[in-house]
Amino acid sequence: MRRNSFVPLLVILTIAVGSLAGTLLAGWSPQLGLDLQGGASVVLRPRTTTSSGSLKQAIEIIRNRVDGLGVAEPDIHAEGQNIIVQLPGVKDQKRALSIVGQTAELRFRPVLQALPAEDKTPATTTTTPGSSTSTPPTTAPASIPTTSRDDDKADQTVVLPLKKAKDSSGARYMLGPTELTGKAVKSARPSFDQSTNGWVVDFTLTGDGSKGFDAMAAKNLQKQVAIVLDSVVQSAPTIQQAQFNGRGQISGSFTEREAKDLALVLRYGSLPVELKPETVQTVSASLGKDSLKAGIVAGLLGLGLVLIYMIFYYRALGIVVVMGLAVSATLLWAIISFLGEKSGLALSLAGAVGIIVSVGITVDSYVVYFERLKDEIRSGKTIRSSVDRGFSRAYRTIVAADVASLIGASLLYILTVGSVRGFAFFLGLSTVLDMVVAYFFTRPMVVMLGRNRLFTEARWLGVARGLAATPTGAAS
Repeated sequence: MRRNSFVPLLVILTIAVGSLAGTLLAGWSPQLGLDLQGGASVVLRPRTTTSSGSLKQAIEIIRNRVDGLGVAEPDIHAEGQNIIVQLPGVKDQKRALSIVGQTAELRFRPVLQALPAEDKTPATTTTTPGSSTSTPPTTAPASIPTTSRDDDKADQTVVLPLKKAKDSSGARYMLGPTELTGKAVKSARPSFDQSTNGWVVDFTLTGDGSKGFDAMAAKNLQKQVAIVLDSVVQSAPTIQQAQFNGRGQISGSFTEREAKDLALVLRYGSLPVELKPETVQTVSASLGKDSLKAGIVAGLLGLGLVLIYMIFYYRALGIVVVMGLAVSATLLWAIISFLGEKSGLALSLAGAVGIIVSVGITVDSYVVYFERLKDEIRSGKTIRSSVDRGFSRAYRTIVAADVASLIGASLLYILTVGSVRGFAFFLGLSTVLDMVVAYFFTRPMVVMLGRNRLFTEARWLGVARGLAATPTGAAS
């Protein structure tokens, strides 16, 4: 075998060690699902059939609420008409689930005053010389507290934050009671205005909504009216005319994305999605730790027994299995940690089961290769001449078996929901790594052992004994 054939071995070892080192230096680790660290999960379903755009808006609202709860790495996604919300690590599970399931309402409120970001520094009092009385503190705009979502009542004056933007700087608005709800809006869409060379949002109103909107416009002419959804000011345009006659336009320094988002708010916020919980699951932190511990113990015990058997049966080649699984585990750890950090991927108990099952698939790949080597040696060839030829033929079988597993995992991922998808994803990921490690690590490593007398002719661990070949044949 040519010397440059060992380049793949150096490449994969460099990638494995480098990715592990980079992951550890970055402080990343796999994000655990709620069944491994505790938390809450709820499946929400609309009471009536809902469009995909409406579901998308509902998911965005729920995500904003969850971010306010401070939940790390939540998983919120749609599966058909259902919205799956998983909140790993959340402490007050009952409160979190009640907030997630609330129905949002789009509201139009007059802007009474623009306020700066909230200053949470406690107010102080001052005492003048020669006086025993304190001067009452002056209420500065920044010291006015922001109204909480629970206290955001439609008929009261509130202080709400502007939706986060690059130039918002934590701006807030003091708003009057609600004068109109989203039910007045019939449709809305973003468009590019050639005259202003900028993005705008065009909207139309319902019959009754048009009358209410005109009344609000006449009352607040040349004043700002805030568009509020879920206790957040989405936009606060200035009313430029008293009559709209059923249609209008919101302009400003919108980007394309901001115009689309605002149109989505107007279009689907006008008909709030009423969600009902289908299933609710809560897992205590202690139970999650117990599940994690049991999963680790079961995985390590099974892995240990498999490795002992492989070393006993294939001798030095069994050590290759140990090293190959270590390389696979290193790459898997780095990939899961990266995806958890960047995409919110969480390792659930079902995902851990998928990884454990994949160990069997990986070991099968080694068995296919080693048994192929035995066939080559029985036909009269030496270990040295068989290791490369045997791999070429065995790898076709390995790829065929792994592709079959990938097809099954893909179908499970596409057609199923919930934890089964986690099982399918991690099984598929581990299977792909099996093909990569088999080609870039196992093949050159076995070739290296087959060319070395120390490994081929050793009394007990020799490759020759593991393959039932004669030591003299190994040295030719």
